Amino acid sequence: MLRAHANKALIISRAHFALALGAAVLLAGCSVEKRIRPSHFRDWVPEQALLPYVEHHGSQVTVRNVRNNKYFANDVYLVDHYDKTFDLNQVRAADYIVVPFAGMPALAHTMLSFELAGPNGAPEHLAVSVEVRKERGEQYNPLKGSARQYELMYVVADERDVIQYRTNFTGEEVHLYRTTASPEAARALLADVLARVNQIARKPEFYDTLTNNCTTNIVEHMNRVRPNRIALDPRVLLSGYSDELAYEQGLIERHGTFLETKGRALVNPMAQRYAGRDDFSQMIRRR
Repeated sequence: MLRAHANKALIISRAHFALALGAAVLLAGCSVEKRIRPSHFRDWVPEQALLPYVEHHGSQVTVRNVRNNKYFANDVYLVDHYDKTFDLNQVRAADYIVVPFAGMPALAHTMLSFELAGPNGAPEHLAVSVEVRKERGEQYNPLKGSARQYELMYVVADERDVIQYRTNFTGEEVHLYRTTASPEAARALLADVLARVNQIARKPEFYDTLTNNCTTNIVEHMNRVRPNRIALDPRVLLSGYSDELAYEQGLIERHGTFLETKGRALVNPMAQRYAGRDDFSQMIRRR
């Protein structure tokens, strides 16, 4: 195990050097204005044009611009948003979502989703995805991500958007793990996430491939709620292994070995079967 972790650390070190070198080369051809100052005012792709923000009234919060796009194909969709009001005391649990990159499973996109007690007692879910905010015609490039060429965005979304799109239209594997967070810890984690949502809405930031990405932000949220809960580990940056790290540290529920837990966490079959249903989030958890 120690050797495996050392090998992952070596991979990260080499990747860090390669990214730094590549970013330095790219800087010569990149927009100077964009490198100097992040902005909320660019020609964004439609699905990322609207930033979420949060209004607080005691323990009650209203999240504005919860995204719930309707997808008909990989690149055919109807942009849709709604507002969601709930009491933080309704938060019951938190889930960790890992989406490995096709052909590069050592890397992954990671997300959080929070379970709330709905008005009729049925669970509701609110997902949060930290992403590169892209301009029209722009594609993600990890070298550019280390050269201050992308802004950072928190997408607060319906699971029928951020999960169903990946399972049903892009062909990605989506693994959903129930965390071991108590309702109180999940509530504190969501409160910290929502504070960050407003921070980004007020002041834009640059995304960074290594230091300000989906997984590093999740780790920072967790360590603010419980200091030093997640120690420095190569698998924070090699995010395709982050679920293994979470398993070892007792952050996610275990169902046998890690491989058995990971296999059980795959939601694709259920997501494809129950696509579009109002109870989509409940059904994908019946595995």
